[in-house]
Amino acid sequence: MSKLHVDSVTKSYGSKKVLQDVYLNCETGKIVALLGPIGSGKSTLLQIIFGTLKGESQFIKFNNQVLTKQSERRNKIAYLPQTPVFPKDIKIKNLISLFCNEANTQKLFNSDLIQPLLSRTMRNLSGGERKMVEVLTIIHSNADFILLEEPYSGLSPILTEKVMRMIKEMSRKKGFIISNFMTEYALELSDEIYLLSDAYLRQIKDLRELRLHYYLPKNI
Repeated sequence: MSKLHVDSVTKSYGSKKVLQDVYLNCETGKIVALLGPIGSGKSTLLQIIFGTLKGESQFIKFNNQVLTKQSERRNKIAYLPQTPVFPKDIKIKNLISLFCNEANTQKLFNSDLIQPLLSRTMRNLSGGERKMVEVLTIIHSNADFILLEEPYSGLSPILTEKVMRMIKEMSRKKGFIISNFMTEYALELSDEIYLLSDAYLRQIKDLRELRLHYYLPKNI
């Protein structure tokens, strides 16, 4: 079992404090949900964990190794932001082969979701198809920990359900931190839930806490 330890993360933009002494743990076999309103700093936190953004302070540790450079995250942490990041003119089969080992490449090649798209390029996919390819490729990559930002955005309800099922399957061997606007999906899938609000991250142990912070409809 691998462990990802995030501690003392602080980040400001000008005079605005976005993250204050954020602490978060994840381990392989667990799915952690990261909730919070738009602009609360969820993307900033994921970028700091991945290493593409620096905070005023931060402490990121993978097992016993303190990670100080982005290059040290290779094959340890993978991150999929909400905006498209994959090259538009690469064929899907080549894209998958770049990110995944041989076993997972063949698994995706044989998937009913991916197989019809293998000879097409990202440019020729619909928004929902592109998102599905991005998410499935990243979650089947070699990294032990997967950071996902709004992974269900643009997906139909049926595709969302299938992608969630694959995330659950992959979480047997990997750890996930998933930033999500869709609270219902987060509650259904996650082992632990954190709420980022007013620069502070707090773990949610009771759904009443989400209602207290006006983040959960009363009928859930």
